[in-house]
Amino acid sequence: MLKNAPYRFSDFEYIEIAYGTRDSMLNRYNSATQDYQYLNRSNQLLKQKLKLTDDDLLYLHRKAMEMGFWNVDDDMTTPRNNENEGREVPRYTLEYKYKEKRKKVTLDADYGGNQKMKDAAKTTIEKVLEMINIANAR
Repeated sequence: MLKNAPYRFSDFEYIEIAYGTRDSMLNRYNSATQDYQYLNRSNQLLKQKLKLTDDDLLYLHRKAMEMGFWNVDDDMTTPRNNENEGREVPRYTLEYKYKEKRKKVTLDADYGGNQKMKDAAKTTIEKVLEMINIANAR
């Protein structure tokens, strides 16, 4: 069953994540280039190389499969209106890229749509960020 899965790890190329506010997605990581940049607590933008191991990437691939990430909506953003215009709402963009396919999801923290889809996307994003933090601590 896994060999015929639509997203196979043998076809995996990279994971890319960006997060911040709508207008300022300065925190980002790409596993192919190993470029990692983030704002620290002092609001300084730090840049470094960060390598995720093949085991790390396999774990994230399996976690995305387990959470049903491939089935969530690509756009889970909240439209701007007068009610939420001035608020700084966190936004996340996560992309899993394979040889012939990719899945890219944009999620606003205040997304009010389908809760199961939001939870699947949110948990997958959390696992990617957790793995980046673990790799950075090594």
